[in-house]
Amino acid sequence: MRVVFLCLLLVLIWGCQSTNGQVAQEKIAVGELSSAELLSAYPAFEAEYRAYQPTAAELSAAAKLNGLKVVVLFGTWCHDSEREVPRLLKLFDLVGLSQDNLQLISVNQNKQEPSGLYRRLDLRFTPTIILFDGDKELGRIIEKPDNNIAQDLAAILAK
Repeated sequence: MRVVFLCLLLVLIWGCQSTNGQVAQEKIAVGELSSAELLSAYPAFEAEYRAYQPTAAELSAAAKLNGLKVVVLFGTWCHDSEREVPRLLKLFDLVGLSQDNLQLISVNQNKQEPSGLYRRLDLRFTPTIILFDGDKELGRIIEKPDNNIAQDLAAILAK
Protein backbone atom coordinates (compact mmCIF):
# COMPACT_ATOMS: atom_id res chain seq x y z
CA MET A 1 0.00 0.00 0.00
CA ARG A 2 2.87 2.38 0.84
CA VAL A 3 4.54 1.66 -2.49
CA VAL A 4 1.36 2.52 -4.39
CA PHE A 5 0.96 5.73 -2.37
CA LEU A 6 4.59 6.73 -2.98
CA CYS A 7 4.26 6.02 -6.70
CA LEU A 8 1.12 8.13 -6.93
CA LEU A 9 2.80 10.93 -4.99
CA LEU A 10 5.81 10.87 -7.34
CA VAL A 11 3.55 10.95 -10.41
CA LEU A 12 1.67 13.93 -8.93
CA ILE A 13 4.90 15.80 -8.15
CA TRP A 14 6.33 15.07 -11.61
CA GLY A 15 3.09 16.23 -13.24
CA CYS A 16 3.18 19.52 -11.35
CA GLN A 17 6.78 20.12 -12.36
CA SER A 18 6.00 19.40 -16.02
CA THR A 19 3.10 21.85 -15.99
CA ASN A 20 5.26 24.54 -14.42
CA GLY A 21 7.92 23.92 -17.04
CA GLN A 22 5.42 24.39 -19.87
CA VAL A 23 4.19 27.69 -18.43
CA ALA A 24 7.76 28.93 -18.07
CA GLN A 25 8.54 28.06 -21.71
CA GLU A 26 5.74 30.28 -23.05
CA LYS A 27 7.03 33.68 -22.04
CA ILE A 28 4.60 36.57 -21.85
CA ALA A 29 5.31 38.96 -24.71
CA VAL A 30 5.33 42.68 -23.95
CA GLY A 31 5.49 45.35 -26.64
CA GLU A 32 4.92 45.47 -30.36
CA LEU A 33 4.91 42.20 -32.31
CA SER A 34 4.41 41.30 -35.93
CA SER A 35 1.72 38.79 -36.79
CA ALA A 36 4.44 36.35 -37.91
CA GLU A 37 6.26 36.66 -34.56
CA LEU A 38 3.05 36.12 -32.63
CA LEU A 39 1.94 33.07 -34.59
CA SER A 40 5.35 31.42 -34.56
CA ALA A 41 6.01 31.94 -30.83
CA TYR A 42 2.56 31.15 -29.37
CA PRO A 43 1.02 27.80 -30.36
CA ALA A 44 -2.48 28.66 -29.07
CA PHE A 45 -2.62 31.69 -31.37
CA GLU A 46 -1.31 29.69 -34.31
CA ALA A 47 -3.82 26.88 -33.70
CA GLU A 48 -6.76 29.31 -33.65
CA TYR A 49 -5.46 31.00 -36.81
CA ARG A 50 -5.43 27.64 -38.61
CA ALA A 51 -8.81 26.53 -37.26
CA TYR A 52 -10.74 29.71 -38.04
CA GLN A 53 -12.67 29.55 -41.30
CA PRO A 54 -14.43 32.86 -41.93
CA THR A 55 -17.65 32.97 -43.91
CA ALA A 56 -18.05 34.92 -47.14
CA ALA A 57 -20.02 37.54 -45.18
CA GLU A 58 -17.16 37.94 -42.71
CA LEU A 59 -14.65 38.34 -45.54
CA SER A 60 -16.88 40.92 -47.23
CA ALA A 61 -17.22 42.85 -43.97
CA ALA A 62 -13.45 42.71 -43.36
CA ALA A 63 -12.72 44.08 -46.84
CA LYS A 64 -14.35 47.36 -45.74
CA LEU A 65 -11.35 47.94 -43.45
CA ASN A 66 -9.10 48.66 -46.43
CA GLY A 67 -7.06 51.81 -45.76
CA LEU A 68 -8.01 52.02 -42.07
CA LYS A 69 -5.66 51.43 -39.16
CA VAL A 70 -6.35 48.75 -36.56
CA VAL A 71 -4.54 48.78 -33.21
CA VAL A 72 -4.81 45.65 -31.09
CA LEU A 73 -3.88 45.66 -27.41
CA PHE A 74 -3.83 42.08 -26.18
CA GLY A 75 -2.16 39.59 -23.87
CA THR A 76 -0.38 36.42 -24.88
CA TRP A 77 -1.67 35.11 -21.54
CA CYS A 78 -5.32 36.03 -22.27
CA HIS A 79 -7.82 33.42 -23.53
CA ASP A 80 -10.00 36.05 -25.25
CA SER A 81 -6.89 37.31 -27.07
CA GLU A 82 -6.00 33.75 -28.09
CA ARG A 83 -9.39 33.51 -29.79
CA GLU A 84 -9.93 36.97 -31.32
CA VAL A 85 -6.47 38.13 -32.40
CA PRO A 86 -5.74 35.14 -34.68
CA ARG A 87 -9.16 35.57 -36.27
CA LEU A 88 -8.39 39.20 -37.04
CA LEU A 89 -5.00 38.21 -38.47
CA LYS A 90 -6.59 35.59 -40.70
CA LEU A 91 -9.14 38.10 -41.97
CA PHE A 92 -6.33 40.53 -42.79
CA ASP A 93 -4.46 37.81 -44.66
CA LEU A 94 -7.41 36.39 -46.59
CA VAL A 95 -8.76 39.78 -47.65
CA GLY A 96 -5.29 41.08 -48.49
CA LEU A 97 -5.31 44.01 -46.08
CA SER A 98 -1.93 45.65 -45.56
CA GLN A 99 -0.05 44.61 -42.43
CA ASP A 100 1.17 48.25 -42.35
CA ASN A 101 -2.35 49.13 -41.16
CA LEU A 102 -2.22 46.66 -38.26
CA GLN A 103 -0.42 47.31 -34.99
CA LEU A 104 -0.21 44.47 -32.45
CA ILE A 105 0.76 45.55 -28.93
CA SER A 106 1.12 42.83 -26.32
CA VAL A 107 0.68 43.82 -22.69
CA ASN A 108 1.69 42.13 -19.46
CA GLN A 109 -0.81 40.80 -16.94
CA ASN A 110 -1.11 44.30 -15.45
CA LYS A 111 -2.19 45.44 -18.95
CA GLN A 112 0.90 47.59 -19.41
CA GLU A 113 3.68 47.85 -22.00
CA PRO A 114 6.82 50.01 -22.22
CA SER A 115 5.67 52.63 -24.77
CA GLY A 116 2.74 53.79 -22.62
CA LEU A 117 0.26 53.27 -25.46
CA TYR A 118 -1.94 51.27 -23.05
CA ARG A 119 -2.34 54.45 -20.98
CA ARG A 120 -2.97 56.79 -23.93
CA LEU A 121 -5.61 54.41 -25.31
CA ASP A 122 -7.16 53.79 -21.88
CA LEU A 123 -6.77 50.01 -21.96
CA ARG A 124 -8.97 48.21 -19.44
CA PHE A 125 -9.66 44.76 -20.91
CA THR A 126 -7.91 42.47 -23.37
CA PRO A 127 -8.09 42.24 -26.20
CA THR A 128 -9.09 45.76 -27.17
CA ILE A 129 -9.27 46.23 -30.93
CA ILE A 130 -9.43 49.88 -31.99
CA LEU A 131 -10.32 51.09 -35.47
CA PHE A 132 -8.81 54.41 -36.65
CA ASP A 133 -9.28 56.59 -39.68
CA GLY A 134 -6.05 58.57 -39.58
CA ASP A 135 -5.74 59.81 -35.99
CA LYS A 136 -9.48 59.64 -35.33
CA GLU A 137 -10.73 56.68 -33.32
CA LEU A 138 -13.86 55.28 -34.92
CA GLY A 139 -14.66 52.63 -32.31
CA ARG A 140 -13.55 49.60 -30.32
CA ILE A 141 -14.21 45.96 -29.76
CA ILE A 142 -13.48 45.11 -26.14
CA GLU A 143 -12.77 41.50 -25.08
CA LYS A 144 -15.10 39.81 -27.55
CA PRO A 145 -17.33 40.93 -30.39
CA ASP A 146 -21.11 41.04 -30.17
CA ASN A 147 -21.48 39.09 -33.45
CA ASN A 148 -18.06 38.36 -34.92
CA ILE A 149 -14.97 40.47 -35.31
CA ALA A 150 -15.51 41.33 -39.00
CA GLN A 151 -19.17 42.30 -38.60
CA ASP A 152 -18.49 44.32 -35.46
CA LEU A 153 -15.70 46.28 -37.19
CA ALA A 154 -17.97 46.87 -40.21
CA ALA A 155 -20.71 48.06 -37.83
CA ILE A 156 -18.27 50.60 -36.38
CA LEU A 157 -17.71 51.92 -39.90
CA ALA A 158 -21.45 52.14 -40.54
CA LYS A 159 -21.97 54.55 -37.61
